[in-house]
Amino acid sequence: MERQGCRFGSGTGAGGFLISLEDLDSVTEDESLDLAGAGNDNEDRNAEVGNEQVQDGLLAYWQNIGRRHQVDVTEDMAEPIQQMARHNQSQDREMVPFTPIGHKMADELLYEKRQYEKAKWACVTQNEPSYEQSTGLGFMKLMKYICQQNSSGLFLGMTLPIVTIVHTNQTRTELRPEITMAYYLPTQFQDQTPQPLDAEIAIEEWPAHIIYTRSFNGNTTEELILQEINQLAEHLDSTEWFLQDTFIVAGYNNPAAPSRHNEIWFIHSP
Repeated sequence: MERQGCRFGSGTGAGGFLISLEDLDSVTEDESLDLAGAGNDNEDRNAEVGNEQVQDGLLAYWQNIGRRHQVDVTEDMAEPIQQMARHNQSQDREMVPFTPIGHKMADELLYEKRQYEKAKWACVTQNEPSYEQSTGLGFMKLMKYICQQNSSGLFLGMTLPIVTIVHTNQTRTELRPEITMAYYLPTQFQDQTPQPLDAEIAIEEWPAHIIYTRSFNGNTTEELILQEINQLAEHLDSTEWFLQDTFIVAGYNNPAAPSRHNEIWFIHSP
């Protein structure tokens, strides 16, 4: 498959992510051990066997989730899954930096205006038959890159939000099937960026840009994404100065959580 870039611009897409943070937020390290059956009373079992059991238990857990979203979680995901579970603490996550530069209020915050500086992102484009398949497979590719499958051989660390570039038709009533998922490189890797071993992942330097964003809660279904895009458009004085068919869905936590925090981003066009 040809290597794809992920710069902002017209194209085709739909967005969100399902499998990824559902596991990260719902499985702690202790729960990982329970899922793997690592809490038995056999004190003589060696560390290698115990580690394999943890990996097998977590992989089975992910595979069950994957089946619900028509995504095949293969055995080579076992080690990345365990690494993510091991580092699944809020203090281990870096937030993508930005500067707030304005907002609009009514009875609630209608939108916030932010400045994001030039930065490097790792991104991957997917165009599977279903939205859930594209987002699930896209995140698993990024997850492998984060978890040592890069030129440095290091665990790079989790950053939030994970963003998904989506594209709509002209009337904003339909999401196109192709999506691009992107991961912000942690600050320590911005200057010397580990290169992906997977040729389908591209490292892009996104230019400084201004976005207008509105928060929403819930699972990022195609229907909800379109609803939120059109709601934000209604609150803006004009959409003339924004990309017209390209938007970003930013996800901060577990899609299954009842108070899940997401954002829709409109990208200001220079």
